[in-house]
Amino acid sequence: MTATTLGVEEEFHLVDPATGALVASQQVAAAAVMGQAGPHVQPEISQTQLETATGVCTTLAEVRAELLATRREAVAAAQAAGLTVLAASTHPSAAPEDLVLTDAPRYRVMVQRWAGLATGQDICGTHVHVGVDDLNTAVHVMDRARPWLPLLLAMTGSSPFHDGADTGYDSWRTLWWSRWPVSGPPEALGDAAGYRAVVASLVASGMVPDGSQLYWDLRPSTHVPTVEFRMGDVCTDLDDVVLHAALCRSLVAVLARDEAPAPVVRPEVLRAARWKAARAGLTGELLDPVTAELVPARAAVDALLALVAEDLDARGDLDEVRGLTDQLLARGTSAVRQRQVLARTGDPGAVVRDLLELGGTAG
Repeated sequence: MTATTLGVEEEFHLVDPATGALVASQQVAAAAVMGQAGPHVQPEISQTQLETATGVCTTLAEVRAELLATRREAVAAAQAAGLTVLAASTHPSAAPEDLVLTDAPRYRVMVQRWAGLATGQDICGTHVHVGVDDLNTAVHVMDRARPWLPLLLAMTGSSPFHDGADTGYDSWRTLWWSRWPVSGPPEALGDAAGYRAVVASLVASGMVPDGSQLYWDLRPSTHVPTVEFRMGDVCTDLDDVVLHAALCRSLVAVLARDEAPAPVVRPEVLRAARWKAARAGLTGELLDPVTAELVPARAAVDALLALVAEDLDARGDLDEVRGLTDQLLARGTSAVRQRQVLARTGDPGAVVRDLLELGGTAG
């Protein structure tokens, strides 16, 4: 049955726990490549990064427990080299020049294909997989979820700084990632045949070898029966990851049952909504996916909760999700907190230390 299962992947930066500096570790990267960094820890393209993947979950309690366990597993893998992991989409003060490529065939092929796009990849993200019955269901959901993706992004912002400077964005990662020609919100695809036709055309163009290298904000997985939400920043606070996963799953459940035609949204408008969400997160106005008008962020979030409330209630998750949402709206995203810490201390190192403490990765 669609949307009964979910799993979460998180990407982290490797940092020195004493100084907060970004550190490339061949030792940690090699262990991850060889599957020796832990059963849920995987390598990433840079030796300054690690990725984790939860098991398949059916309840939010399982999601929370799995996330806590996988974060601890990543910390343990990093501690083997005297390091720890940082749960934020960009490092507050590191520069792209600090990156060192992970030595694995997959990443060498990516660099050969993407050149400087791959070698400058100093951003981390959160991916949520939600189980679907088949590819037609995945595409059906994707076509109807497109207007909601910017709002989900706005609730996760954790990348206000890049290369030591305040970018003015809650999610600079979104702008950085937008340089890739296979990123961003996909166009409406119609059905499985439409998706396969697009993939075949992109393969024929030489851009990608297969669907696994389509880095859209939302895509069907090529290796498990899920639809994968990829637009989120890394949520520093575990509560925010749980909230993000819950909303993604219930959105899939609701939209899978929606028999109305998919909403027609111009790509220019969707890109503008995505930019707006990355720019100010929950501190400004967002595009209401129902009315296509700018509204206060709270109103946009309320519209999403209204859409998924019945599904959340049926799962017994409604009170928890409402509580997590109120908490997020009251305190703001990780990006808001990072700026507050920097304004209070004037010290980027203090920002890193706060992120480590908040993310439970201080080691």
